[in-house]
Amino acid sequence: MAYTRATVERTLTAVFDPDAAYGMKNETAPDADMPKGQVDKKKGSNFLVHLADVRRGWGVADLSDDEKRAALMRFAYDWTYEEIGALLGANKSTIQRRAEKCVGKLTAHLNGDKYIDGYDQLEEAA
Repeated sequence: MAYTRATVERTLTAVFDPDAAYGMKNETAPDADMPKGQVDKKKGSNFLVHLADVRRGWGVADLSDDEKRAALMRFAYDWTYEEIGALLGANKSTIQRRAEKCVGKLTAHLNGDKYIDGYDQLEEAA
């Protein structure tokens, strides 16, 4: 199964707050006003698998402390990049880059890929 950045970002919230998992929207669920049909148990939610993988990846992926801090405050505390920057004494763009790099590294780790930071490293990896 291939992980996407969006999946990792959604799951990071529940990694730090177990109660958040119950409030997450099921993307495959029908609208509430739709009639109920048969349930195909083979196509059940794989959210718990994502949760376990991301939780384990958080501990073993090659993430710097700054990247972990930025991602933790962004996805667990739901702070804005400006608020995190004010606390850590960094610019909004620096904090945003750190959080995005953390998600990218974590996604690459979960997919078994090498993380490529920008187009400059793309040519070196080929």
